[in-house]
Amino acid sequence: MDGGIRRGTDILKALALGARAVQVGRPVLWGLAVDGEAGARHVLELLRTEFDLALAMCGCHNVGEITPDLIA
Repeated sequence: MDGGIRRGTDILKALALGARAVQVGRPVLWGLAVDGEAGARHVLELLRTEFDLALAMCGCHNVGEITPDLIA
């Protein structure tokens, strides 16, 4: 999936709906524009943290446990 990814929960939803990969472009560019490499890194770290939290809240221990039934 490419486009529309703004939060870690967006990544979880895309994977639950069948995506095998998720690309993140614009948020990283925003981070790059604000603080260069450190800003881009911070955006990716935020997405990872949000994704990990979303996984935990759904009771999943890893990406392989994400299933379509997580989407209401």
